[in-house]
Amino acid sequence: MDRRLLPLAASAFAIGTDAFVIAGLLPEVGADLDITTAAAGQLITVFSLTYALAAPVIGTLTSSFDRRKVILFGLAVFVAGNVVTAVADSFALALVARVVTGLGAATASPQGTAIAAAIAPPERRGRYLAVVTGGLTVASVLGVPLGTLIGAADWRLTLWTVAGLGVLAAIGIAVWLPPTSAPAISLAARLAPLRDRTALGILATTALVLAAGYTFNTYVGAILEEATGGSEALLTVVLFASGVGALVGNLLAGRLVDRLGPERLLLAAQIATTVLLVATPLAVHSLAVAIPFSAVFGAVGWMMIVPQQHRLVTRFPEAVSVLIGLNASALYGGVALGGFIGGAALNWVPVTGLGLVGAVISLAGIVVTAAMIRAPKPVPSPAAV
Repeated sequence: MDRRLLPLAASAFAIGTDAFVIAGLLPEVGADLDITTAAAGQLITVFSLTYALAAPVIGTLTSSFDRRKVILFGLAVFVAGNVVTAVADSFALALVARVVTGLGAATASPQGTAIAAAIAPPERRGRYLAVVTGGLTVASVLGVPLGTLIGAADWRLTLWTVAGLGVLAAIGIAVWLPPTSAPAISLAARLAPLRDRTALGILATTALVLAAGYTFNTYVGAILEEATGGSEALLTVVLFASGVGALVGNLLAGRLVDRLGPERLLLAAQIATTVLLVATPLAVHSLAVAIPFSAVFGAVGWMMIVPQQHRLVTRFPEAVSVLIGLNASALYGGVALGGFIGGAALNWVPVTGLGLVGAVISLAGIVVTAAMIRAPKPVPSPAAV
C-alpha cells in the first residue's frame, strides 16, 4: 500500500471518531457541565450541522489552494476545537468549540478524498479512495468504543486523545504528501446538482436514513444505561459490537449491490432499520439482547451508505466528485437532524422510546425511496459541474 495514504486514513479515523464518540459519553458530559442528556446531545448536532453547511462553502473558497496546505490548516482548526472542548467549563463554550471543530473537519475531510484521488494511478483510484474512506469504518469499529472506554475515567481525556490523533495525522501529511492542486470549482457549480430532482431525492434519502439512525445513536449511552448498569466498559462492548456489525454490513453491501441493485438493497435495509427501531424498547434493557441487537443495527445501517454512493456514481458520472461531497454533507446533516429531533422528543418520550421516533423518520425515507424507484429513470443532466 502507498504509505502516503496512511496519514490520510489517520485523518479520516480521527474525524470519524470525533464525530460520533460523544454519543457514548453523554451522561458524563451532562453531569460534568450540569446540563440534561438532551442538551448534551446538541454537541453532536452542532458539529454535524456545521460540517454539513460549511463543507461546500469551504471547498469552494479553498479550491484554488494547495490541497496539502488546506488539509493541514483544517486539521489545525480541528485539533484546536477539540482542545477547547476538552477544557470547556461551560456548555456555551463547549458548543462554540464544537462549531470550531466542525469547521476544521469540514475543511480537512473532503481534502483527504481529493488528495487520494489526485495521487492515485488511474487504474488504482478506487483502491486509494477505499483506504482513505476505510478510516471512517475503522473509527466506528475501534475509535468510538475505545474513546468511550477512555472517557470512563474522564470524558475530556477522549477529546485530548482525538486531538492527539489529529496532530499525528498532520505530521504524517506534512512529511509524506507532496503539494497537490486541482481545478477550482465555483459554489454555483457545486450546488448545481441540487436542481436535479433525482439527485436531490438521493441526497434527501441519505439525510433521512442518518436522521433515523441518529435519533437513536446520539443518545445510545443513555438508552443503554439499564442494560450496561452505567458501566462504560460494558457500553464499550456494545459499541464495539455495533462497529463490527458496521464493518460487516459495509463489506456485504458491495456484493449485494451487484446482485440486487442499489435501490432494492437500500429499500430492504431501510425496512429492516425501521423494524429494528420499532423493536428498540424491547432490546435495550438486557445486555444479552443489546449486544447482538447493536451488531445487527450497525450492519443494516452501514449497508445503506454503499448503494447511495452507487446511485450517484451511476446516474451522474459527470458530477460524481461534487455529488459525493454533497452526499457527505447530507450524511452529517442527517446526523444533526437526528440529534436535534431526539433531543426535542425527550420532552415527551422516555429515552428508551427514541427508537420509535427514529422509526417514523425511517418510514419517511422509505416513502422517498419507493417513489424514486417507481419514477421513470432520468437522463443524466448535461455536465453542469
